[in-house]
Amino acid sequence: GGPDPSSTLRCFMNMGPEVQSVLAAVSQGEAEQRFQRLLSCLSHPPALTCVRASTHLASLEEIQHRLGEELKQVGSNISVIILPHPHIPDVLLLPVIGPRPVVQLTSEVIVGAQCGSAVLRGAHVFAPGILATPKFMKTGDAVSVFSDLEGKCTRGNKDFKGKKVFVGNGVAEMDRSGIFCSDEPVKGVGIRMVEPLYQSPSFDGVLPSLAFLQNLPSVVVGHVLGPRPGERILDMCAAPGGKTCHIAALMRGQGEVVALDKIRGKVERIRQNAKALHLDCIKAHCFNSIKAVCTDQAQDTEGPPFPPQSFDRVLLDAPCSGLGQRPSMVCTWNLKEICSYQPLQRKLFHTAVRLLKRGGVLVYSTCTVTLAENEEQVAWALNTFPCLTLQPQEPHIGAEGMLGAGLSPEQLRLLQRFSPELGWSAAEARGEDDSPTEQPESPTPLAHRANKDTIGFFIAKFLKS
Repeated sequence: GGPDPSSTLRCFMNMGPEVQSVLAAVSQGEAEQRFQRLLSCLSHPPALTCVRASTHLASLEEIQHRLGEELKQVGSNISVIILPHPHIPDVLLLPVIGPRPVVQLTSEVIVGAQCGSAVLRGAHVFAPGILATPKFMKTGDAVSVFSDLEGKCTRGNKDFKGKKVFVGNGVAEMDRSGIFCSDEPVKGVGIRMVEPLYQSPSFDGVLPSLAFLQNLPSVVVGHVLGPRPGERILDMCAAPGGKTCHIAALMRGQGEVVALDKIRGKVERIRQNAKALHLDCIKAHCFNSIKAVCTDQAQDTEGPPFPPQSFDRVLLDAPCSGLGQRPSMVCTWNLKEICSYQPLQRKLFHTAVRLLKRGGVLVYSTCTVTLAENEEQVAWALNTFPCLTLQPQEPHIGAEGMLGAGLSPEQLRLLQRFSPELGWSAAEARGEDDSPTEQPESPTPLAHRANKDTIGFFIAKFLKS
């Protein structure tokens, strides 16, 4: 399963000048091979699960030990390897084993694409994600779980015949009637996965205040921003709050982290995460970040809008096309949607620069792979805001920026692009590579793979002079 290469390639090639500039920098054949590798790796989960440890509450060693004990107690039937990342002081890595040779059963359950992606990363199937089950499914029945690739399965279906992809076998925790015929909103685990295609422990309810599941590049962003105790920091597009909480943790709760999001339900999620991680320096507000700067220099309010130059550091983790997310088993992208993000990102950029103090740091990041939303935005920002200069990033464990946006080699080296396709091969997709299915000798080889086999991601760091 995975994104349809032909339709996705047409979508990207229609992007015109951007693709032509890439082809001017590399050969047609090299560009096409890299694109096909990108599609292949996007349809598979990363090779390692990344856990951000709450080192503001306990030492990494203590969290590593407690996490291992907790995963044993919740009934994990696999030998769990947990190793610290050698270069990032608050990250633990757990190898993902797969794809595994799991035999499909005759009874089939269909789940939504988002639910299917979560299963591939170690989750059980929660009842709201279930779209179709056998007609007489009862609690305890063994079933095969499939993800709906085209979004065509209607809820309550009994015999879905559309395109689907197998994600593993599980045991029903509910009857069909309990899933589809309840008067109340259905909650809880509907299918407990016992033979997932990719084997990784479930973190549902495991050390909620000490272990936070987060993609490795998202953790890197917090360190690149470099927050210090006592500073006032703005996270402009903060939901669901993972990066917000990381920033606050790096500040040891000393200072103020202002988190903005324009969707009220997501703001509540930020507050819940902050509470779970015991971070009371976070102030979350429901507000459109584009309008977060006010014209009244004398205004002094706790909430938005804020006067210019109100913040020591600003994180703009911008809304984007999300084309770097993994695993992505369904292709719903269209050119109009992809192109709509660049103007929005630039509006947010204008606000970010105005709100940042002179001498302050602005970090721009996305979870997408397009030049238009990444390197081209950097080139535009440097031309639009003479006060901004690119800065070195620490840590810098990804690749440098991509050619094609008119940036100099020196500027590209200051950027950080996580490009999983660069180290990807067909053998990895089939599980024939040297995957970490056995106890590794040291964390270094594991970390090298963790740094390469990530979601697609981009980071730029600016200083305002």
